[in-house]
Amino acid sequence: MVRTHFDPEEVEEFESAKDLLIRRCLAWAGEHGARADEAMLAAALNARHHSRDGRLACWDARQVRRFLLEWIPRHLAAERDVLATAPESLLTLVRYLTASGLRDPRGASLAELEAAVAEAAAEYPAALADPARQGVGKFWTQTALDNGVVLDDERAVAGFRRDVDAGRIRFDADVLDRLLEAEFAGAGPDDERAFPQCPVALPPAAELAAEAARSEIVRQLAALPDWVGKDGRPLTKTGNLRLADARELAELLGTGERDLRVRGSAEMPRVSLLLAWAKKAGLVRVRKERLVPVAKAAPLLRDPEALWRRAFEAAFELGTAICAPASGWSGSSMLVTAFDELLPDVLNTLYSLPAPIPVARLQETVWLACQAYFLLDPEENGVRQDIWRRQVDEDLLAVFDALSRLGAVETSHGMADELYSSDLRPGVVEGIGELTEDDLPLPPEACARLLSRLAEPGPLVRLTPLGTRAVRERLLADGRDAPLLGELAAAEPGELLGVLAQHYTQETAAAELEGWLAAHGGDIEPLLDAVRACPFRTRASAMLSTLVEALPDGRSTQARLRHDPALGSLVLTALLEAGELSPEDLTADEHPLLLAESLIILLELGGPEAVAEQLRESAGRNAPEFVAEVLDSGHPARAALEDLRVLVYEPMLATSARLRLVPSPAPGSRGRPSGRGRKRRH
Repeated sequence: MVRTHFDPEEVEEFESAKDLLIRRCLAWAGEHGARADEAMLAAALNARHHSRDGRLACWDARQVRRFLLEWIPRHLAAERDVLATAPESLLTLVRYLTASGLRDPRGASLAELEAAVAEAAAEYPAALADPARQGVGKFWTQTALDNGVVLDDERAVAGFRRDVDAGRIRFDADVLDRLLEAEFAGAGPDDERAFPQCPVALPPAAELAAEAARSEIVRQLAALPDWVGKDGRPLTKTGNLRLADARELAELLGTGERDLRVRGSAEMPRVSLLLAWAKKAGLVRVRKERLVPVAKAAPLLRDPEALWRRAFEAAFELGTAICAPASGWSGSSMLVTAFDELLPDVLNTLYSLPAPIPVARLQETVWLACQAYFLLDPEENGVRQDIWRRQVDEDLLAVFDALSRLGAVETSHGMADELYSSDLRPGVVEGIGELTEDDLPLPPEACARLLSRLAEPGPLVRLTPLGTRAVRERLLADGRDAPLLGELAAAEPGELLGVLAQHYTQETAAAELEGWLAAHGGDIEPLLDAVRACPFRTRASAMLSTLVEALPDGRSTQARLRHDPALGSLVLTALLEAGELSPEDLTADEHPLLLAESLIILLELGGPEAVAEQLRESAGRNAPEFVAEVLDSGHPARAALEDLRVLVYEPMLATSARLRLVPSPAPGSRGRPSGRGRKRRH
């Protein structure tokens, strides 16, 4: 289909779709009196493709600002007058995406995007002129352009390099040094593609609020500032609570540590963790060797849900409070050092999983991450590594214990689902295919260890609905795609089917469609009309297929559409591919429609060169006549037929006109024996 999302390795597929989108957008702009520069349209699509989520048709204010104020200044070198067209070209693109039904409804509305473009356009000239926003590659490319170098001329580029080395080209060395330093430090935006997430379901907001109010940590954090009191509590010289106060607090909060035989409050781990948590959440602070409440936090203490969110975000800074303290020669835990990086990865791993994951599997991956993070020498002392490994395992369990008391995760004990062991050995795996040794997700020794551990019951963990919502919010803030069942209930029919076809499984698409129909009176005709109106046949085919698979009576709906003027050829193609029809079952009128459908689909997926090559192989010299028949077939996709005429048929006619058949010389003419005259010797 004409997709608006491609994996990074799908280079050819993306380029083909990009060319088609640009061509159609420019044609639309011409019809509607809009202006757009081809290079800027390509840049906008490139910017969205090379991003965390890669959704070409999903734009919001953040993506608008990223493209105009970050991407172009950092990456794009062009003539100044071309760069100046970027805001207007982007505006035309988002208007076209909306008009053609390609817009991802999870982005901003057209009105919101128009306002965002206007706001960013006001800052755009200053962003272009800011040398600190460049990348190193952009710096040199723009310097070459500013010195009149034609970038396609290899000799000119080589001469420019010699001139730079010889000091004949002037440039700002201080700016270059800052850019090199920033690039080395990784200070640029994070555009690395993230793994797509499966759609999740969440309970109603009222249920989530009630769950937040029942959180053990929330209740303890809410009580702590009141205990501290307006005058505060004195601290020891080491910054800890006095032991008597700590025991009093332990009893109030129910940590079970009141009667512990300890020498100081630092040896009461739960009290210490709650104090650290309250400080990170901004509920209490230290002032003049006293622990005092933060007055501005008072409204937060009256809102359990808001307090829960604050506590969840603060948890990412609690590595030293949750994990075991440093002791002896082993030092602090590896997990502490990389806590702010590893904890998000662990929670992202838990996100949208269909069954609780064995903690053993997470311990393996976290340990591997620690080894990579610290660049451990494989020859390092085995006993020492065993100690570090056990410490990481125990710290991860402590993390889950703390998050469980917050209500972000749910822990249990039992046998792990087969899902978590099926990919640990070579063989055929359902839903994945054939796995070889090279395809295993972990090193062979780790896989063997895990298989042994998963053969017995063990600790399991999963995100709660509160945890799922919180992780989803972090994913969205990171620019990632994290679909939520029910969020498309108000989407336009075409936009709905486009998203379901690309980003949802068959099961989640059916659930989302059921909710949409419930919100729209159960009528599927608007959905069918959206497929009819789709200007891209491959996309229309995918939309119709998604609808048929998601509807309980989808097959009967498909059957009645065989003779639909707009959808009939799509239905015929699907039935033939499924083996439910044979070519002999087609009528005389259906054959040319199917031929037209196949050429249009090939044009959309492979471009005009692929169509021309196919026609040369199948029709030879009769290719122009073959295409002419397709153009007269009455196929409903007028825009696609126009593309076929302009990009394939007319170039074929032009080529045929240049190739004239040279007749054979008449007998006796020059260059060919006539059979008379001098005889050849035998």
